Amino acid sequence: MAARDTSSEQVTPPSERFDPPVVAVLCADESDRPPGLPELPVEVRFCTTADLAHAVRGAHALLLWDYFSTAVRDVWPHAHTLEWIHVTAAGVDTLLFDELRDSDVVVTNARNVFDRPIAEYVLGAVLAHAKDSRTSFALQRDRQWRHRETHGIAGSRALVVGTGAIGREIARLLRAAGMRVRGAGRVAAADDPDFGDVVASGDLAAEVGWCDHLVLAAPLTDATRGLVDAAVLAAMKPDAHLVNIARGPMVVESALLDALTRGEIGGATLDVFETEPLPPDHPLWEAPNVTITPHMSGDVVGWRDTLAGQFVANLRRWLAGEPLHNVVDKKRGYVRSGSGGAR
Repeated sequence: MAARDTSSEQVTPPSERFDPPVVAVLCADESDRPPGLPELPVEVRFCTTADLAHAVRGAHALLLWDYFSTAVRDVWPHAHTLEWIHVTAAGVDTLLFDELRDSDVVVTNARNVFDRPIAEYVLGAVLAHAKDSRTSFALQRDRQWRHRETHGIAGSRALVVGTGAIGREIARLLRAAGMRVRGAGRVAAADDPDFGDVVASGDLAAEVGWCDHLVLAAPLTDATRGLVDAAVLAAMKPDAHLVNIARGPMVVESALLDALTRGEIGGATLDVFETEPLPPDHPLWEAPNVTITPHMSGDVVGWRDTLAGQFVANLRRWLAGEPLHNVVDKKRGYVRSGSGGAR
């Protein structure tokens, strides 16, 4: 029988079914625990990857505070009692695997926590590229006074790949700065309130010639892996700017390196990579017109408190048997619009 997602149904509250409910919390190390967790009628088992298999035995919920961990797949045979997994990230690509997708376990994510910080990062990247900040920093380092002209962003064009909550917040902020914005999603659409026109991401090579800035903000799925390949890069304007705040594997890095080295695109701002941390000997470090940041576009001061608070709010709903917020469609790999209370 196919698994049935019961996340939106009224069920007997876990607080009445278990004495007490057990919540396992996976942390990267012993010192990195969620801040400010209040006293709740649950048994909390803090663990690291080394003891996750023990912690999930008999546990009913799992908080992935170590949000890039892939350890759940390894301990799945011990997780018979799990009903709910919460990931403190917007993307769930590192969590999902076939057995989890086919199970009744509900997955929720950190939708809406990172929307505005990431949108601000993207706006900053667009401004820095237009104002040639890379050259300014290099000249300052060499104590050179060289006057030059830069570009404005009003009226310039951005194509945002990903029409979820993060992509929409990016679109709103770029529009507020006077830019023209389109979206790229699974299917084309017109008259979208945030994007105006939405083009099909499968037709990206035919659409990127329109934009000055190509912004990647989609979840990593089978459809988006390797989306920006040599054909898409070749179709971009020679002065266009790529911004990736989504996932590294959305871009074919070898093709990007070629395009940058040959001057076929104007530059790139990269916060995510195929391999993280980016190895010290990776050629992208010295590629021309590249800005590299260490997967930090959404991490503003206080973000851990916000993530912990979001989890606690959903935990209270779960304990009361109420529908959870931010329920992920496990087949698609993201929260569908209007699903689960809110990307």
